[in-house]
Amino acid sequence: MALSRGLRFCQRVFSWIPVLIITSVVLWSYYAYVFELCLFTITNTFEKVAYLLVFHVCFVMFSWTYWKSIFTPPASPCKKFQLSYSDKERYELEERPDAQKQILAEIAKKLPIFSRAQSGAIRFCDRCQVLKPDRCHHCSVCETCVLKMDHHCPWVNNCVGFSNYKFFLLFLSYSMVYCVFIAATVFQYFLKFWGGDLNNGPAKFHVLFLMFVALMFFVSLMFLFSYHCWLVSKNRSTLEAFSAPVFVGGPDRNGFNVGMHRNLEQVFGENRRLWLLPIFTGLGTNGDFSQNRTPVVVFCIFNSQGNGHYFPLKSLNESHNPLLANDEMWEESDEGSDEGSIGEHFFVSSPLESFLKMFNCLVLSLVPYYHLVVRSNTSADQQ
Repeated sequence: MALSRGLRFCQRVFSWIPVLIITSVVLWSYYAYVFELCLFTITNTFEKVAYLLVFHVCFVMFSWTYWKSIFTPPASPCKKFQLSYSDKERYELEERPDAQKQILAEIAKKLPIFSRAQSGAIRFCDRCQVLKPDRCHHCSVCETCVLKMDHHCPWVNNCVGFSNYKFFLLFLSYSMVYCVFIAATVFQYFLKFWGGDLNNGPAKFHVLFLMFVALMFFVSLMFLFSYHCWLVSKNRSTLEAFSAPVFVGGPDRNGFNVGMHRNLEQVFGENRRLWLLPIFTGLGTNGDFSQNRTPVVVFCIFNSQGNGHYFPLKSLNESHNPLLANDEMWEESDEGSDEGSIGEHFFVSSPLESFLKMFNCLVLSLVPYYHLVVRSNTSADQQ
């Protein structure tokens, strides 16, 4: 036991090495650009001030997004996806695999779960003891289930998923801007030092090395950022790009693709003025919604945004539509609200907007029969 704890402690310590490397390179680039280039090499005052202003804007945005990518904890499934005491006891006492699958299927009827394991069973995490929501995966490094997990990134020492995917994309984009700006402004002085037009000194090494490092990082970031832009356009995670999510009708790589515009909104939110800022702009986090929104009688599967536990599916034909594949999956509650269910309501800002979104979702879904959920009380537990 003590040995395993020691190994885990060493693993956590060593996992910060990539972050320390990036931080050291960035701090050195700050010194090389601000002091060696702008203060000691550039003689034109206007050029010096302009370079410093733009550089610090890029530096602040890069640092902000990098900080948010590192220290935003990965979102995990809420308590409503955990087995109750009685269900857990019943599941553990049952030794037959088929019977265990049936128990999980019965529990999942009240939850917005549409993806399946390769075997067709409800996805269940034995370590976390939770039913996995759609796009949720267990991270062996973080030792927890992560909502909409994309990958575990060693350069931020964190899982990239629902809670920080926007921050990670902005980190990549501002890193590229940071490298491009440095390379573009250093280039003329790089040529002067290389040709011997400027005196040799400490600044020569910093300027020459700054140029090479900026170009090297830009090329590597360009490929990574382009790949993630493609993933966002298709509404896929890195894990889903390698292994297609499985639904009732079988595997489908485009199962969550709801169009370019809505795909972008799922990551960046509906307020475009906040797209370039590392601020979470989703409609809800971990199943919790803001209290100043109005519940509407429409199932969460029609949510254009997703809140980490459930995501809208693309329009499917009747034979592959998960809403029609299992009629028992949606059960109306006699009380109008089941305390054990999650996300039965879509929160919007106005009744008119509510009606338009509901109507649009009904048309796009091509579902001839659906169940409406009556507006429920807005208790603190549901909000």
